Amino acid sequence: MKEIAVAGLVPLSSCDWPGKLVATVFLQGCPWRCTYCHNASILDPRAPGQVPWEDVLDLLDRRHGLLDGLVFSGGEPTMQWALREAAVQVHDAGFGVGLHTSGAYPRRLEAVLPHVDWVGLDVKAPARLYRAITQVGGPRTSADAAFASLRLVLDAGVDVQVRTTVDPTVLSDADVAELGAVLADLGVRDHVLQEVRPDGTTSEYREALAATR
Repeated sequence: MKEIAVAGLVPLSSCDWPGKLVATVFLQGCPWRCTYCHNASILDPRAPGQVPWEDVLDLLDRRHGLLDGLVFSGGEPTMQWALREAAVQVHDAGFGVGLHTSGAYPRRLEAVLPHVDWVGLDVKAPARLYRAITQVGGPRTSADAAFASLRLVLDAGVDVQVRTTVDPTVLSDADVAELGAVLADLGVRDHVLQEVRPDGTTSEYREALAATR
């Protein structure tokens, strides 16, 4: 298969896929530069992986009967062309496949969805506020991608949890309520809010966050 760049591996997690015991791999690269990102060290897609993919498969082989599956996280996993083949390999090994994604690449997500059992999809804000968080593209570029990806997941019938990290430097309570209503109208039944973690963010962001508290 094409080379897949794994930036990190957590051999056991009970929080990355609700109700499942999994291993989690963090794939290198992300096209967005979100204000609250705490994984800045793995954003560059040109950086080499730190964990050989064969080591991940070896871990799964040793943990049959102990792990329910493998979660692909990031970064943005769909940035890597080898994701689909890697997901197939995990399924063929007898494990479930979970995917954390921001929905940045709808077409790539569509290609991998048949090989995914659960999706944790980040929907960051109402569309009009997306660029204030992702820091890239035009006024609606990242929002259009994210909401297109959400519709793909919902149409595919894949089990999905939509997560919103509440960035108080951008989002008001009214904005969060607005987003919740939009998601409900689209058919989302599992929407959770996450608190911003200041660790790993820039000093400028930490100062801005502190000013909101």
